[in-house]
Amino acid sequence: MSVDYGKPTIINLDNTNESELVAQIAEACSTWGFFQIMNHNVPSSLLEDFKSQSEKFFSLPMDVKRTLKRDGSNSRGYFDDELTKQRRDWKEAVDIGVPGSRNWSLPDDCEENGCLDGYNRFPPPHLLPIFRPKFVRYFKACEKLSDRISILIAKGLGMLSNDNNDADFVSHLCSNHTSYLRTNYYPPYIPDEMIVNIKADDSNFDPPLGISPHKDAGFLTVLMQDDDCHSLQVARFENGDESKEPDWITISPEPCTFTVNIGDMAQIYSNGRYRAPLHRVLTATKSRISAPFFYNPGYNTIVTPFPSLTERQLYHSCCWGYFRAVRFSGDFTDLGIEIQISDFLKSDEKEAHTASSHLEKQDAFLCDADFTSPFSIERYRPLLV
Repeated sequence: MSVDYGKPTIINLDNTNESELVAQIAEACSTWGFFQIMNHNVPSSLLEDFKSQSEKFFSLPMDVKRTLKRDGSNSRGYFDDELTKQRRDWKEAVDIGVPGSRNWSLPDDCEENGCLDGYNRFPPPHLLPIFRPKFVRYFKACEKLSDRISILIAKGLGMLSNDNNDADFVSHLCSNHTSYLRTNYYPPYIPDEMIVNIKADDSNFDPPLGISPHKDAGFLTVLMQDDDCHSLQVARFENGDESKEPDWITISPEPCTFTVNIGDMAQIYSNGRYRAPLHRVLTATKSRISAPFFYNPGYNTIVTPFPSLTERQLYHSCCWGYFRAVRFSGDFTDLGIEIQISDFLKSDEKEAHTASSHLEKQDAFLCDADFTSPFSIERYRPLLV
């Protein structure tokens, strides 16, 4: 029998009682891992402009979009072939991230803008003249909102209440984040039309998912959902037992809200108090646009549980740049690469003296990596496989 899990909290950021606001977010992060926010100060006109430009981008001819396609040495740009858990997603998307120079006024392909994720690829101005300025303006709005949410999350863990070194985490995250904005286009999936070429006796055929079940890798995600198509689902496990089959709960957005979830790095920072939620996206019979803003640490950030959380630390140190590089490799290729924060868990028996293969590879990666240059799957293939 299915359990009644209710639904994630809607949090009003206009609440002047900060302690109440912090408590609400802490409760949401330690239970659902999801919450929705209202009164976020992102203008509705900006949201509409961003959606309109996104729709125009995905309406471009395929041969034009593919001139902007990401590749094994540049994770930014257009793609329609992402793998999640080694299964192809039913979507098209474009990724744009903070420039390596952190200066949007510089040309996108200038050397100063190099970083692990590569260089931004925008459509040519003669085709979409206002796409880039609208995209950048929306990116900055998400950046400012994420800065604020990260401070509230940190306060929920007891940070910033005293003068301690933990407070440095917030200022470092806000000034060095390596976030990127992904715009997803989900084409309609109409089963009767899609299985015409599937053999009638093929009982192993599984309809596609917009995105297969996964957890976000970074610190937090701010998602703009399509108001009239509810296809995002979060897994809920009875008694928190993730070894069992979950109930899938649909996250239905309220008008003028964003959906927020925490990621793997927030789970490590919180020493497991906060849980990055497993979620997926269903296909639908209508097309739609969604846009997650992935707010991530600096590439060279060593993510480890906050020292002020005095219980035994559950995780080994994890470098975000390494975790990001390997996760991208798994999304982009069929190498079978998989990385999870469970690879960084400390074992009760072995403790810190024995590491998983990822810890050994992380050490080797850090000896060789240049976070000011685009990550190359081919260059690092011997390390990754």
